[in-house]
Amino acid sequence: MKDNIKFEYSAGGVVVNDNKEVLLIKTKNLKNETVITFPKGHIEKNETSQEAAVREVKEETGVEASIIKKIKDVEYWFIHQGQKIHKKVTWYLMKPVKIDKVENIEVEEVFWYDINKVEEMLSYKSDKELIAEVKKMI
Repeated sequence: MKDNIKFEYSAGGVVVNDNKEVLLIKTKNLKNETVITFPKGHIEKNETSQEAAVREVKEETGVEASIIKKIKDVEYWFIHQGQKIHKKVTWYLMKPVKIDKVENIEVEEVFWYDINKVEEMLSYKSDKELIAEVKKMI
């Protein structure tokens, strides 16, 4: 089944507060490496990408956020447990509405970071490109 391609669809949010700080998460990737990125996750059945982005930001960070506008779709390939996967992530620019103190978040750490210095923190090239897009929008 090596030639079978699995398609995955996720959505996430680049949440920017009034102080021009971006919401980041510290988590583990599939290789168990620590990475700094934006909150995102799989789109559930009967869920829109917008609903998934809002839900995932809340689940991963405890921040309830609302969508300002779509940033863009990012697509990439990877192999996980021998399975070739094509992933499409729909990213939204968001603003925080309510911040809860959440004890059982799904990631190692959640923090805000200055949007003008955030590139140095981000682990993925695609995230650095994403923040460049966001800077043009705000």
